[in-house]
Amino acid sequence: MNERKTSLASLFWTFAKIGVMTFGGGYAMLPMLQREVVEKRSWCTDSDILDYFAVGQCTPGIIAVNTATFIGYKRRGNWGGIFATLGMVFPSFVIISILASILAAFEDNRYVQMAFSGVRVAVCALITVSVIKLAKKSIIDIPTFVLCLLTFTLMLCFSLSPVVFVFGGIVWGLVFSWIRERAGRKK
Repeated sequence: MNERKTSLASLFWTFAKIGVMTFGGGYAMLPMLQREVVEKRSWCTDSDILDYFAVGQCTPGIIAVNTATFIGYKRRGNWGGIFATLGMVFPSFVIISILASILAAFEDNRYVQMAFSGVRVAVCALITVSVIKLAKKSIIDIPTFVLCLLTFTLMLCFSLSPVVFVFGGIVWGLVFSWIRERAGRKK
């Protein structure tokens, strides 16, 4: 991992670039986040991103903002977290302020509605690609496959908070690590 000192301006502008191009929420930003902070800048690993997303899921706030805060904090402490967070929210603040005043006049326009339909489909594709990439790195053995299948099934059947699944995953991971450790000692 790249350990050179990251500038606060670099944190701000990197997350502003991600923020301005993120449509559809936190999960839709995952491909861009991976490309910018993992592949280009080596500020963290894919595993770190998964951890930040998991924690961001069960902490108050928007996943994208929480993730930016974690990465900024990791790179430069409190100020890094603040600058990364401001970078992530600044584009949305500006764009939403402008669009809110304009969109009200055109919200019933069929072309605007069709454009939003297209954006929704594109965001679904982005999320699907991210899920596949994350699954390849996360589902590494039978217990993780079973957890994934169980979580997916429970999410489809019940309206539980994501926090329940995150804590369930924590317990699952601890239990299976303990079982593996005990099995290793007996050999």
